[in-house]
Amino acid sequence: MRVVCPYSIVSVGLARVLQKSGILYGTEPPYGDVPHCTLLYVQENDAEDFLEAFRHVREASPEAPILVFASRNDSKLAEAALRCGARGFVHAEMPPEQLLRAFEVVLEGEIAAPRGLLEYMIAEEGNSGNLGDLSTRQREIVELVAEGLSNVQIAKRLFLTESTIKQHLRGAYKILGVKNRARVVRLVRRTG
Repeated sequence: MRVVCPYSIVSVGLARVLQKSGILYGTEPPYGDVPHCTLLYVQENDAEDFLEAFRHVREASPEAPILVFASRNDSKLAEAALRCGARGFVHAEMPPEQLLRAFEVVLEGEIAAPRGLLEYMIAEEGNSGNLGDLSTRQREIVELVAEGLSNVQIAKRLFLTESTIKQHLRGAYKILGVKNRARVVRLVRRTG
């Protein structure tokens, strides 16, 4: 087990839990071996650092599943981690037995996710508005976003400024009840 965590007190607590169960632990794999699993500590509200750290860990050990660890149960962060390719999400509020069970589940090739994650995702999907509520221009821009175009590319295609595209997207997000491009893309694909 490779643990990537900048906080020594958290690392010490994790080490104790892992050692009691006979799991080899370290910040680097022993003797250059590939770790069976990597535990990546993530701070809430630090999406850019998380993505960079996740890419770094993935590049270092492409075959090892990544289990994301946070200080608290955060469904939004758990969803983001799983969408990035993590095989599980655990948090410091879990009893040690649950934490160890999550490692087992991930090593068996399954996904370890918090109980409330599915309910959270369903609720988030249910809060999405109707594409028919958008203006013609908003719908056009949202559909181009779903095609994978950036704001700059959309602006060039529609002969508009990038700031105009951003304004239309903010309005569309508000109408649809979504907060980011990924949710807009999902909504457009789901509703056709």
